[in-house]
Amino acid sequence: MTLRGFLSDPSGASAAELALMLPLLLVLLFAGVEGGHFIWTQHKLTEAVRDGARYASRLPVEAYCIAGSPVTSAGTIADIKRVTRTGQLATGGAVAVPGWSEDEVAVEVACAAFVDTGIYDDLDTAGPIVTVRAHSVAYPSLFGRLGVIDPTITMTARSSAAVIGL
Repeated sequence: MTLRGFLSDPSGASAAELALMLPLLLVLLFAGVEGGHFIWTQHKLTEAVRDGARYASRLPVEAYCIAGSPVTSAGTIADIKRVTRTGQLATGGAVAVPGWSEDEVAVEVACAAFVDTGIYDDLDTAGPIVTVRAHSVAYPSLFGRLGVIDPTITMTARSSAAVIGL
């Protein structure tokens, strides 16, 4: 076979194209999976924080503030943190985001921060607002062991709710 015939022979062209494109396709595949996992994990974190704020808003107003002064007990804060991380009051539940510790959940109460009408008439002060915040939660990467994802990526979420005490 001559050089001209060898260069114009189409057999094996598909294999050569696949060999050239496969690395790019694999990178796109793994990047798409990792990106989807990040969005899903951030959604789980946001949903957990909203659930914690929703739970906190349903506790009695007296559990947070009396006459406009904060009186929140450590047990109430611990319950809110547990519900935020695990979705349940019982200890030992599965954490919504792997590796999420209780230290990364903050609960803040602002007394007299909401309206003083409606259900808050009997308090003689404005209603409290509870803010539940997840800060510096490490992202549990799917492909972190490959060394291509920055291990210091963190996620945050925040949710506030007026205490209605139902």
